[in-house]
Amino acid sequence: MPERTPLRLDKLDYSTLQQCMHCGMCLPTCPTYDTTGIERNSPRGRISLMRSIADGDLKLTKTFADEMYYCLGCLACTSACPADVDYAHMFETARADIEEQKILDSTQRNFWRSLTVKGLFMHPRLLRLVGRMLWIYQQTGLQTLLRKTGAMKLLPKNLREMEPMTPSIQNHFSDQKIALIEEPKFGPQKYRVGFLTGCVQDLAFSHINRDSVDVLLANHCTVVTPRSQSCCGSLHSHNGEIDLAKILARRAIDSFDLDSLDAIISNAGGCGSHLKHYSRLLSDDPEYSERAKQWDRKLKDIHQWLMEIGLHPPPALPEAQEITYHPSCHLHHGQKVTTQPEDLLRSIPNVTVVALPEASWCCGSAGIYNITQPEEAARLQRRKISNVHKTGCHTVATSNPGCHLQLQNGLGEKHEVIHPISLLATAYRQVSKKS
Repeated sequence: MPERTPLRLDKLDYSTLQQCMHCGMCLPTCPTYDTTGIERNSPRGRISLMRSIADGDLKLTKTFADEMYYCLGCLACTSACPADVDYAHMFETARADIEEQKILDSTQRNFWRSLTVKGLFMHPRLLRLVGRMLWIYQQTGLQTLLRKTGAMKLLPKNLREMEPMTPSIQNHFSDQKIALIEEPKFGPQKYRVGFLTGCVQDLAFSHINRDSVDVLLANHCTVVTPRSQSCCGSLHSHNGEIDLAKILARRAIDSFDLDSLDAIISNAGGCGSHLKHYSRLLSDDPEYSERAKQWDRKLKDIHQWLMEIGLHPPPALPEAQEITYHPSCHLHHGQKVTTQPEDLLRSIPNVTVVALPEASWCCGSAGIYNITQPEEAARLQRRKISNVHKTGCHTVATSNPGCHLQLQNGLGEKHEVIHPISLLATAYRQVSKKS
């Protein structure tokens, strides 16, 4: 028999695959297992499949590939695991094998991946150009016209289902809203930080980036924001494009003078979870491995950073607000930033935080999961929206662009979805209004 093609799972430290004790603590936390009750749809079951492939007992098949892409990658299992199993690393390695062996290749799938993952999200200027075209489509009323006339019915089914999820593009992107270097106007400069603008965050939520910089300035940070930043690579790493993720990691590292910065700040939960692991991604790169370790040490989620340095007390909002908080999976389970966002919200006078039932249960966004697995994503969205309604709150705070869009699309115009940092920025601006 001919030898099989070597896989990345074969090269994975075998102790990583052996970590799982099959105790089942992960089962109640897994959304897909909750849906089906089938063992292979659980983290424990998926790990068994990955280990069997690494042992040579199973072949890399379409059935296995479909299972790996049915997983949300929400990492709730890692919070429940008593053995600290590194599921994220195994999961990404398995998906890389699937892509490199072309198990799921089809003309349609290859086209969309080439257009998005391998195209737009590798070229920031092209992505912004498409963002500007979307902005024109929305601002000229063409989007509204096509929706009202029913012309959307003429689109292919997959595009017709995706169109309502199109985010509203901002009038100005981050580079237009934020200067290369900004210094605190009031009080001393205590810290110098780099700021990451993201890709979807830049197009659809550049106002949140502006709010983030304003909050950092209010907390005595000089903020350095490099121009035309690339995607961080989380989309690529989570979808099996490890080599492309490495290219983007090198670009990000090259964008900053690491020695001159106290921290590098991310305000997007999903991005931050990936950004904190560049050292593993570039461990075999002699030029970047040490710089990647330095990067990891300095990468901070914005909530984490503000609570570490001691949050400058914000003034009260003009009106009392009740808010509930949905933690993004990769902030909560991936980065283990669990209490800081709510602590930050509670620090704002006139803000009451109402507990969200099943708060850490995935909303169904999960990167591009709502595109690749629309039925399961919609089910999770309905469950999350139902829990938001139980709180009685009309404002939901969350800190990841995917979650933000998933919640807003599910809740509609009667509810507001806001980043915790934006609320903090609003509070700080009360001082400027009074002065």
